[in-house]
Amino acid sequence: MKLKTMLDKAMPSIPSHLVQKTALALVCSTAFLTGCAVGPDYVRPEVDVPAAYKEDALWKLAKPADEMPKGEWWKVFKDPVLNQLMDQLNRQNLTIIQAEAQYRQAAAYLRQAESGLFPTLDVGASRIRGIHNSNSRAITNQHEVSGTISWEIDIWGEIRRSIEAGETGAAASLANVAATRLSAQAQLAKAYLELRVTDCQIARLKESEKLLEESLRLTRNQYNVGIISDADVAQAESLWKNAQAATLDAELARAQLEHAIAVSIGQTPATFALESVADAPDLPTIPAGIPSLMLQRRPDIAVAERRVAQANAEIGVAKAAFFPALTLSADGGWRHTSFNDLFTVPNRIWSIGPSIALNIFDAGLRRARSDEAIAAYDEKVAAYRQQVLTAFQEVEDSLAAQNYLHHEADHQMAAVNAAKRAERIMMNRYRAGTASYIEVLTAQNTRINAENTWWSIRKRQFTSAASLIAALGGGWEQTQPTPATPDGKVPSTNP
Repeated sequence: MKLKTMLDKAMPSIPSHLVQKTALALVCSTAFLTGCAVGPDYVRPEVDVPAAYKEDALWKLAKPADEMPKGEWWKVFKDPVLNQLMDQLNRQNLTIIQAEAQYRQAAAYLRQAESGLFPTLDVGASRIRGIHNSNSRAITNQHEVSGTISWEIDIWGEIRRSIEAGETGAAASLANVAATRLSAQAQLAKAYLELRVTDCQIARLKESEKLLEESLRLTRNQYNVGIISDADVAQAESLWKNAQAATLDAELARAQLEHAIAVSIGQTPATFALESVADAPDLPTIPAGIPSLMLQRRPDIAVAERRVAQANAEIGVAKAAFFPALTLSADGGWRHTSFNDLFTVPNRIWSIGPSIALNIFDAGLRRARSDEAIAAYDEKVAAYRQQVLTAFQEVEDSLAAQNYLHHEADHQMAAVNAAKRAERIMMNRYRAGTASYIEVLTAQNTRINAENTWWSIRKRQFTSAASLIAALGGGWEQTQPTPATPDGKVPSTNP
């Protein structure tokens, strides 16, 4: 009845019995043909996955569910500045803004596809002055007001497949927004955490630099009174210069990290600065037995899988081009040389009827498009499977990094403590006159190198923690305190 009312309003001059027959034909055609759609129905591609992660047998596999909430995972580092930066990133990051705009485009494409299910209505009016009768050379005016309603029946499911492709494309685009946001958050977290550890490293390097400068001053005084040789002075000066170079190198790294953070929150590096902080953020550790329910939240896997579904639907769109297109249309209006007498029954015009169109020869164009759609589907399937494998690799890499770096940090902290003890012993022996100053300088150099190595491991621990969170799709629900070293002491952030 709604369709009949639409036709009545659009073409009031068409006889009612024809309108009723047309509406009935449209409804029956739709009811009969909606179940027919060419092209394969979508089935998610199978991916061979292991029963458990190699690096943590307590983890179990699960089905994808990227819609699971990810939360503010960066708060596990307990750093208010990082929290503030993440808030700015979520609002101002230009890559995220681009992804959101792409999603709006995909949503608009979906609405375009959905509009194909409904009839189109056009109205027009014209006034033409000229010779309208070949038997009469008189110049007259021709007035016309008309409307056209047409509807292409989706016999072979081309429109429905287009809608399916639009839906999966929009879903993939929405998942891509989440993937882009998670990636940007992970990159910001890595840069910020590394910057904070670098701040601690710079502070310790500057302390060592001052101690070496003082040692150089004392060495020069001893040389001036003939206690030590010039070789001792040269060795002390070399250590001092090396410490200065190491400090400058760390400061360069900090500046570049600060620039990266500025760009990630949508600011120019010249307008952004972070104050140095002496303490590093908390380093979270992996709770035992986290299930791989976390991995299923990865939005990049959802993007790849939905691109497969989109490519599958586009095969149906391409195959529908091989079949004829049926269009039902109706026109109605008025036409007369006098505008005053235009809207009268004798001047009405109307036409109604179906039309069918079939391309007979296109030199293989439709076949090529169908083959292209099938090849695109195969490509998306391979990309999806590769994305899943990459996700498992990233998790395994991050788990291995967390495990090995934890033990490496413990051993390196023990090396730092041993180097400090050796430095103290050597200094005491030097003061007692039983060791040369070269031995003292060698011990100092060993301690500085051990500390720098420890800070490098510390940076890798923070960045691998952020990488693991991103690899899991965004965070875990619980944390454990930083484990103690073999001697029973909790590692200090300042060796």
